[in-house]
Amino acid sequence: MAEKSFKYVIVGGGVAAGYAAREFAKQGVKPGELAIISKEAVAPYERPALSKAYLFPEGTARLPGFHVCVGSGGERLLPEWYTEKGISLILSTEITKADLASKTLTSAAGETYKYEILIIATGSTVIKLSDFGVQGADAKNIFYLREIDDADKLVEAIKSKENGKAVIVGGGYIGLELSAALRINNIDVTMVYPEPWCMPRLFTAGIAAFYEGYYAKKGINIIKGTVAVGFGTNENGEVTDVKLKDGRVLEADIVVVGVGGRPLTTLFKGLVAEEKGGIKTDGFFKTSVPDVYAVGDVATFPMKLYNEDRRVEHVDHARKSAEQAVKAIFASEQGKSIDEYDYLPYFYSRAFDLSWQFYGDNVGETVLFGDNDPASSSHKFGTYWIKDGKVVGAFLESGTPEENTAIARVARGQPAVGSLEELTAEGLAFATKV
Repeated sequence: MAEKSFKYVIVGGGVAAGYAAREFAKQGVKPGELAIISKEAVAPYERPALSKAYLFPEGTARLPGFHVCVGSGGERLLPEWYTEKGISLILSTEITKADLASKTLTSAAGETYKYEILIIATGSTVIKLSDFGVQGADAKNIFYLREIDDADKLVEAIKSKENGKAVIVGGGYIGLELSAALRINNIDVTMVYPEPWCMPRLFTAGIAAFYEGYYAKKGINIIKGTVAVGFGTNENGEVTDVKLKDGRVLEADIVVVGVGGRPLTTLFKGLVAEEKGGIKTDGFFKTSVPDVYAVGDVATFPMKLYNEDRRVEHVDHARKSAEQAVKAIFASEQGKSIDEYDYLPYFYSRAFDLSWQFYGDNVGETVLFGDNDPASSSHKFGTYWIKDGKVVGAFLESGTPEENTAIARVARGQPAVGSLEELTAEGLAFATKV
């Protein structure tokens, strides 16, 4: 097969690839210089929509409505945009071999692609229960959510199992957002997770108590402290029930599993330096190999604010790291310098009429402020994390744009605090006055 050559190649077609493409265009990439190689069949899109409006019964999101870069208020890059810019969008193509010494990539179909500069933007994949040999885990109507194909299959199941029963395995991001989306579709929902409360990597017990209470009020059943150990099926191979470790058996027409993800770095194992489960980069997302960059979920990078290397799985970092890498590539070519990446961790979620944002680091002591009664009509509350006498992290439910900006400012500025009691009493006002 004919070999194709490009000056720049991005492997992966997710959020990071789309934002990188926009930055390449801003920097003046010439037609024919850039290719995006993606195993998905569609142009880069805003992945968070899949667990939110894509599943809604009304006001549903569909492509081309949520192609990048609408998620951050930017221009929507339709497939024609790439054509106009002379960017090759090579879809439904999985790269299965990378030879960094000869700067050659090979696809599953045997096509070869040469590059001068490579950006690794392969993202993450979901952890599947079948990876652990869970009995019946390959039954029909057991879903994972990562790509648009997954969401399409789930939408079909929601329609065909009208008013049915769903079991959500996992109490993290996907668990909370999918439970809400299915409940809005009038599905009977049970969440199952082993931890003592939901979102334990971020939430304190006090934060989690609100969401668990709110979800219960919406009719969602929550079972904690146990895991799914098997699935029953009917003669059509469809899931019928979920067997829990504590002996309970839950009826299920639909199962959604959200037990985490892992970065897709296998293609580059042994070829680039790795750290903390990702590909080690510097503050410009350069890897240990010249002319190879890594961005988004796969990159372990220096987080200046905390003086340590971290890997971040979040859309905000995917967008910003991609832009930083492209700026760094052009600065290097022009003999200029740019500032190192200086990222403030940011996470958010929306479900039902709730919307929270978190900034900073969730370490140290915590204070809970505001009204976290699940029955409250305002449900505006938050938490500060305090380490060495300074506020290092802040969480806020139902904040206004100005209030969310204020907690971000606090998390970056790390102001000193007096007593925890004073901080609790002052609450949100502490952030808005800083």
